Amino acid sequence: MQHDSLEPRLLVAADDLLARAGLAALLAEGGCHVLSRVSCEQLADALEQLSPDMLVVDLGWGAQGAIPRLQEIDGDLPLLLLAHDDDESLAAALLAARRFPCFALLPRASDADTIIAAVDALMAGLTALAPDFTRLLAATAPSLAVDAPNPLTAREREVLNLLAAGMTNRAIAQQLGITPHTVKYHVNAIMSKLDAQSRTEAVVRATQRGLIAL
Repeated sequence: MQHDSLEPRLLVAADDLLARAGLAALLAEGGCHVLSRVSCEQLADALEQLSPDMLVVDLGWGAQGAIPRLQEIDGDLPLLLLAHDDDESLAAALLAARRFPCFALLPRASDADTIIAAVDALMAGLTALAPDFTRLLAATAPSLAVDAPNPLTAREREVLNLLAAGMTNRAIAQQLGITPHTVKYHVNAIMSKLDAQSRTEAVVRATQRGLIAL
């Protein structure tokens, strides 16, 4: 989707007004052409109108708002995601990013040089993952057979899919009409059955085994 201009044409999306303004300014200073900066709710319309070379999304303090919007669009362009280093944000970010031809996943606190380097990598067709996030790759071991039987109960599968959407235990409890304590019990059971050490690893392992539909 690259245009004649040497400057990549970017669309910046974030629900936080200050975050998207600051990110757009940083990218512009780094030599990128920022077509527009929009809220996540405006994302689909802006993509259709502007046809950017790349999408840059700041997930903010929670992935609940941005991730569903990303799932609504066609993932046919490079994606740069900025996320918090916590289980919910990272799990949701990874699942969303897999729909795109190449992606970069960086901490929200990344400096300008790191973000611009990620843009360059994406324009070259590469995928980039912040060093602090590489622990997520440990869950992609080939020993996880995708055709293995599903070890989870129906309720555990419901909880797992809501985990993958970036929801907290409290939000999951409200969604399913159960207590946060019960959600915690299900999360612990999921992690045990998938041999995962964290919520993030559980989601990634489930994805590799085909237990989560992307």
